[in-house]
Amino acid sequence: MSILFVEYPKCSTCKKAEKWLREQGIDFESRHITEENPTAEELSRWHKKSGLGIKRFINTSGMKYRELGLKDKLAEMSDEEVYALLATDGMLVKRPVIVSEDFVLPGFKEAEWKEKLGV
Repeated sequence: MSILFVEYPKCSTCKKAEKWLREQGIDFESRHITEENPTAEELSRWHKKSGLGIKRFINTSGMKYRELGLKDKLAEMSDEEVYALLATDGMLVKRPVIVSEDFVLPGFKEAEWKEKLGV
């Protein structure tokens, strides 16, 4: 199984998730979310593959989220508008994100990761 691990290396949750993946013996390719920002097309594919609500892909605890006043704006935005916005700045994207051929999971929730990765 090929796993893409999209992360921000300074993020404590990303560090915890990376450590967990290594402890489980899971091979992955790492991608720095601000150096190689996800495109709107990638975000659209990931969102659809995940089966989750679009809000799960938004970093609602980040400074950028607050600066842009997204709490009030998101309800009025289409998914395509959200993808385009998230594609402008990796810090707006919930991280880490793991992407496989079969699933996508934003944010690190160990129970979810265990289930999807079969560990």
